[in-house]
Amino acid sequence: MNLARMLGQRAEIGRPVRVGLIGGGKFGSMYLTQARLTKGVHVLGIADLNPARLRETLKRAGWSEEQTDTSSFAAAFQSGRTFITETADDLIAADGLDVLIDATGDPAAGIRHCLKAIEHGRHIVMVNVEADALAGPLLAKRAEAAGVVYSMAWGDQPALISEHVDWARTCGFKVVCAGKGTRYLPRYHGLTPDTVWSTLQGYLGLKDPNQINLKMFNSFLDGTKSGIEMTAVCNATGLVPQDDGLAFPPASRFELSSVCKPTENGGTLSRTGTTEVTSSLYRDGTDVPHHLAMGTYVVIEAETDYARQCFNEYHMLEDETGQFAALYRPTHMIGMELGVSVASVALRKEPTGSAIGFHSDVVATTKKAMKAGDMLDGEGGFTVWGKQCPASASLAAGYLPLGLASYVSLTRDVAEGQMLTWGDVRLDMSDPAYLFRREMEQVFG
Repeated sequence: MNLARMLGQRAEIGRPVRVGLIGGGKFGSMYLTQARLTKGVHVLGIADLNPARLRETLKRAGWSEEQTDTSSFAAAFQSGRTFITETADDLIAADGLDVLIDATGDPAAGIRHCLKAIEHGRHIVMVNVEADALAGPLLAKRAEAAGVVYSMAWGDQPALISEHVDWARTCGFKVVCAGKGTRYLPRYHGLTPDTVWSTLQGYLGLKDPNQINLKMFNSFLDGTKSGIEMTAVCNATGLVPQDDGLAFPPASRFELSSVCKPTENGGTLSRTGTTEVTSSLYRDGTDVPHHLAMGTYVVIEAETDYARQCFNEYHMLEDETGQFAALYRPTHMIGMELGVSVASVALRKEPTGSAIGFHSDVVATTKKAMKAGDMLDGEGGFTVWGKQCPASASLAAGYLPLGLASYVSLTRDVAEGQMLTWGDVRLDMSDPAYLFRREMEQVFG
């Protein structure tokens, strides 16, 4: 608990942690509104394909126009201001940069930016969990070999869940399950950007669909984002997905230890040591009281009678047997908490979660029946959603990872609900993201 003190020391000696951000969307803007207030941090540069929109975002985030009134990275380094560019490669190569944040959400771009950052000796905070789910184990391995840190993004749920798992294991507890909450009904797997708006209106109270990126928001509801995030958790902790992926059982925060335990113990899990995402809706569409839709949790097991006694004495959220108990965090603040990762990688050389192996995958699964020649449109779109799958099963079946299921055509007719394989699509085998993913399978398979 010394990161703020360490940042203060860097401020005092005039050597702040210098940060570069790629992507000024929601996550990036939430980081920026706090970064300007953090002693010992200097946002050296921001790369975004739409600088005009970025400047409007900065204004909403509390930045003065003067802060970005500079002509180059070199001038920004000297003045403490922030240089805006459209070119990510220029930002990564900027002299003095310590930490690169990728907040693009594009898996291919994330892989490319990460490799370029490693080449230049920059630590990486990978907000882009899509890239981490596609090839995080090999990215982390490359970074370690180069002497830089590759880290999950604190404030986003995968890093928080991984911290829950680390807490439990450090205290000697057996981890039964870890995960998060979300809003889910089985029919949501078929949602598209054209149909998701009515569902979003029902609980967000939005008035104008142009306020948001419907494709991105759709990925949160159709099950894709949950599969991506739980894959990142598994690959960072060694937990293994359930055989059929996530089941999204309804559960309140007070029922976590009763629901998220193995079926042999009266719960819903196919195994112990896994991930699950609980739903804030019962299957009839009514709200679960005291749900965990924005939160994270871990379920642990007491392996002695004395531990079970202590669960009871200290009001842990135990199940009816007292053998299992849950710890949860009710919410997360995504980019507003990202400074923890930035400080940790720069000052401690320690990630806030990082892939250690290939334990889980996200498989492109069809939303509808399609014909040979039809194009897939990736995460949150009209054609596929992402289903979590054990990595061993994915490799054995030759499943197509969701991160490569954009702008590729089908080679054959497919049914609704089909988990696609490499052979079902026509891929560009010279594509760097494809080649990197295939290399990861060879290294970790």
